[in-house]
Amino acid sequence: MTGEEIFTLITVFLGGFALFMYGMHLMGEGLQKAAGNKMKNLLGKLTNNRFLGVLIGAVVTAIVQSSSATTVMVVGIVNAGLITLTQAVGVIMGANIGTTITSWIVSMGDWLVFFKPSNIAPILIAFGVLLMMISKNKAKKQVGEIFVGLGILFVGLDFMSNAIKPYSESEVFITIFQTLGQNPILGVLAGAGVTALLQSSSASVSILIVLASSTFVPWDAAIYIILGQNIGTCITAGLSSIGANIAAKRAACVHFLFNTIGTIIAATFVFILFLLVPSLGDGRINPTQISIVHTIFNVSATIVLFPFAKQIVSLSTKIVRGKDKKVSAKENALRHLDDRILETPSFAVENAIKEVVYMGELAIDNTELALKALMDKENKLVNQVFENEKKINMLEKLITNYLVKISNAGLTNQQQIIITNLFHSVNDIERIGDHAKNIAELADVYMENELQFSDVAREELAEISKIALKSAKYSIKSRAEESNDLVRKVVQNEELVDSLEEELREKHIRRLSNNQCDSTTGVVFLDIISNLERISDHAVNIAYAVKDELM
Repeated sequence: MTGEEIFTLITVFLGGFALFMYGMHLMGEGLQKAAGNKMKNLLGKLTNNRFLGVLIGAVVTAIVQSSSATTVMVVGIVNAGLITLTQAVGVIMGANIGTTITSWIVSMGDWLVFFKPSNIAPILIAFGVLLMMISKNKAKKQVGEIFVGLGILFVGLDFMSNAIKPYSESEVFITIFQTLGQNPILGVLAGAGVTALLQSSSASVSILIVLASSTFVPWDAAIYIILGQNIGTCITAGLSSIGANIAAKRAACVHFLFNTIGTIIAATFVFILFLLVPSLGDGRINPTQISIVHTIFNVSATIVLFPFAKQIVSLSTKIVRGKDKKVSAKENALRHLDDRILETPSFAVENAIKEVVYMGELAIDNTELALKALMDKENKLVNQVFENEKKINMLEKLITNYLVKISNAGLTNQQQIIITNLFHSVNDIERIGDHAKNIAELADVYMENELQFSDVAREELAEISKIALKSAKYSIKSRAEESNDLVRKVVQNEELVDSLEEELREKHIRRLSNNQCDSTTGVVFLDIISNLERISDHAVNIAYAVKDELM
């Protein structure tokens, strides 16, 4: 080949590869949007049942179109403490099975004549664009996005294939693949190296399929390269675990061990087979056969190693030693709001909801603490309320920043509504925290001036506090469970708080007029019930946001 021919081959191939990657990304994003809440609910189904984990890992990877993305997400979820390492093992195994769907999509042109990239790509893009432009239905637009992504993916494949075809009989390609086939270690390293460079086994196996459709690729070279790709894909999870906690690093290690052990077993078996029957490795492999080999290997590796999951986890603990250091409240919050989970927006939305619920529970606990400080006259509790308030304010900033990141990801219309409502809910929870602090400050005044509520006033405070706290607790629970019944309870309790606050205010003013209590005590009492009424108002705002999502 001349220098000009090499330049043309490289530029056209790279252009096609770029289109392929963009199409795969667009299709994966569309599939995630179409899956919507179904993706989110998968996280809640994760248990210590590894078989269920395998199924979830396979489904998630088939949707996001990347085992690397799934594994990075798993590292993030383990780092956030949402699942254990034992629960993660099944998902990691399943991710390898889910990634085989891409190779079958890419090889369609080989086993379905009409589905050749050059034939189907224009139809898919035209249909997808039509759906996206004329449809007002969000779900149909998302389906259109999937078709456009698939069409662009096929255009990229066609570009790559056309770039290689003129040189299909080139001695360079034949020599390279014969060398890789005759040297298993070199073949595995080649597959691992290209995959590590691209950080996508789906992309590297697709390139292999394109090469097999356009030039001579022997069976032995193809199999060793496929085996190596499974090792190369571990680099992404390994890099993502840098800076994570010990459990997350062990999750990345489990991924590496699982893929490497599977590759060693398969490579040994294949090497012996080719030694006994050399002719098996010399024949030309086609795209469909690559998909079959890819699928058989990943499914077989999972079946063989599945019973040894505990041993693999145990080995990872010996390789990645140590314990997590104590971290500050801010570092702990940042760990829970892990950017790796943004790889799959559906899970990121669910994680954000959990953090908002946690912040809400903290604000309610702080309100109870402030009221206890008041009623029991405990200065230590007042100081504890002030410390907790700093943590609530810190969480507000961290969660808000995380929500901004999620809002820039590919979200469905429903998810965008949830994120918008979470922004408002975080603000409402922060205000509840402020009112708890106000009550603590009033408790400080109450103790400093040695004030004393009457028995009647104490009973009244206990009554309104109980209802206001119920309202706040129901609102946070409605956010966690997405329950309309709890929303109704919040509204009912808020109405009770409003009427009770008005009634107690009038009663206390009459007591002040009759000189039954001093003015300073009266002001403290009125300010406390006012803060409780405002807490109930913010609880209603949180509940109405949930109601808005359920409509």
